[in-house]
Amino acid sequence: MAEQKTNAAEPAFQDKCPVIVALEIIGGKWRLPIIWELSAVESMRYNELRRRLDGITNIMLTRSLRALEEHGLVIRRELNQIPPHVEYSLSDSCRKLIPALEIINDWGATQMPGEVRSCQQARQAQRATGQEPPAQE
Repeated sequence: MAEQKTNAAEPAFQDKCPVIVALEIIGGKWRLPIIWELSAVESMRYNELRRRLDGITNIMLTRSLRALEEHGLVIRRELNQIPPHVEYSLSDSCRKLIPALEIINDWGATQMPGEVRSCQQARQAQRATGQEPPAQE
């Protein structure tokens, strides 16, 4: 009987693990920032979300929101008003991610220079008291 040789470069576990699957869904430059911004409010209009995500283009925001919606993480609600508008919110499934993101946020704060960390802590304090900083134009 011939012995099977294993290649050390091949992973021992061939199927995707849950972490890889999760990162494929929430990964990317803008998906986590979108989730993080939406986690602070019950719902948010498209333009308000775009203003809060410095540097995002309309195309990237639209694509990211669609991808998150397809995975059941974001809920898109069209309001039949004049003028019509759309609001986005997190699904219950996505809200289960928030404790993990808070841990990542806390760790990230320890990796930031002191003055940047102070700004982040001030923003978190404003959110906790319901006093949002003015949106960046």
